[in-house]
Amino acid sequence: MNWLQANKRSAWIIGLTLLIPLVIYLNALFGLLAVRQDYAASADRLLPRIARLEGLIESGDQIQDSAEKVGRVVANLVYPVTADRDTVSATLQKDVRQILVESGLSVSNSQVLPVREEDEFDYISLKLTVTGDLADLDTALAALSGYTPLLLVESLDIWPNRGAALKEQPAQTISATLQLFSLRAVQ
Repeated sequence: MNWLQANKRSAWIIGLTLLIPLVIYLNALFGLLAVRQDYAASADRLLPRIARLEGLIESGDQIQDSAEKVGRVVANLVYPVTADRDTVSATLQKDVRQILVESGLSVSNSQVLPVREEDEFDYISLKLTVTGDLADLDTALAALSGYTPLLLVESLDIWPNRGAALKEQPAQTISATLQLFSLRAVQ
């Protein structure tokens, strides 16, 4: 102890020199502990993900079967990718006109609209103007709902026909503009 009091400056230098490796050691130790905690937290976050993946692996066959079933259903609801756009449009227009005429409606205008490409499908649209009575329109819409591939009504505007010549008819005559579309697979 006598030496410490006599050589205070040297004692401070030796003490600080010994303190530097101790601080470095403690810093490394606490750094490693922090890294360990980060890894433990990461592992805790990964456990639910791993469990989900294991569940997916276990039910992989069921998922594959379901995907195949959905694919078959979708294949029945849309035109296949092998079908030509123009051919599909012309056939769709012809079939829809025939359904509407067979239902008792008079088709005064039908137009194939430009094909819209969205996501994995081509939207093939038709715009038709028809005249007839409301019961015939109802019959036509019921017939269109049974058309395959699926045919959807995008818009429907109905208005009554008025005029002196129409007053002689017992049923109310209406005119309607229908905009229909069907889907064609792109891939």
